[in-house]
Amino acid sequence: MTLWNGSFPFYPGTNACFPFDTTQAVIVSIFLSMLATFIIILPGIRGRGRLFWFLRVVMGLFVGAVVLTVQFTRDWETGWVTANTSYKSFSRALVNVDIGLHIGLAGVNVTLVGNPVNQVNETINYNEHFAWSFDADYDRGYGEGLERGLPSPILYVAEKFTTQSPCNVHRQYRISGHYASLTLWLAFCTWLISILLFSMPILLYGGYMLLLTAVLMLFSLLFFFTVRSTPKCPIQFGPASLKTDYGGSFWLTLATGLLCLLLGLAIIILNSVQPEKLKLVFNLDKGKGEEEEVWDKSYLPAEPSSSAQDMLMVPLGELCEVTATQL
Repeated sequence: MTLWNGSFPFYPGTNACFPFDTTQAVIVSIFLSMLATFIIILPGIRGRGRLFWFLRVVMGLFVGAVVLTVQFTRDWETGWVTANTSYKSFSRALVNVDIGLHIGLAGVNVTLVGNPVNQVNETINYNEHFAWSFDADYDRGYGEGLERGLPSPILYVAEKFTTQSPCNVHRQYRISGHYASLTLWLAFCTWLISILLFSMPILLYGGYMLLLTAVLMLFSLLFFFTVRSTPKCPIQFGPASLKTDYGGSFWLTLATGLLCLLLGLAIIILNSVQPEKLKLVFNLDKGKGEEEEVWDKSYLPAEPSSSAQDMLMVPLGELCEVTATQL
């Protein structure tokens, strides 16, 4: 990196950090719209089944939204540190900044925010994403960051995850992220199947599919946990060290997986122990069964009454008597 007109080369436009990704916003908006639609038709449901129906809708939409959203979140593993560090290469100027590392299933985000934001005649507020998904090249993205002249703290953190880094964590994070994403997509499919089975209704097999959804979600956490258990290179900024821990997406996936596990086991146990209560929760009470029975009987041929049978039961001897008429 060389000087240009007596100043350090640096691209002018800052990539500011946004707390919410557009993909997540679209997913959440779709599920909230579906929830609003179900709330509108809620008054049309009669009786005590209204509450159970609303709870089933809320639970189903919540599980589907979580399984789909965590695919695109970037806070499975997060860490922050405040340090005094150099801002640009070939410069002795030090800045006080907050440096954040956010690791997702498809890449890492490095955040740099100044304390205060305006220092050394510049606005320090950056959030850079480096992807390692199937259709992305992490090393190429890191090289483009070098060409654009990203701040030194961002490049230093991003370098730890390159394929040429001696830390050797790129391959582990990438493979675990791919397998975790695959199991979450399978969990989303099993969730859809469980919703269809509950609406048919086939309650027992719906409980089995909900239980399988929970198992797949917990397996995705297991894949990500294997990476956390491996030793990592230290990320040092002078005396300060950047350390990461499980983020919001990890804990949200864990809570949702345990919720699906409890609901699936409850449905399976109730179906074998007290099926009537389970039918009551799914609005399959006895009233519907009696109504169907009456409906079926209405099409059966009417049985003759007792009086008609008595009239038809005539002694055989009387039938055989013949009255002779004298000519």
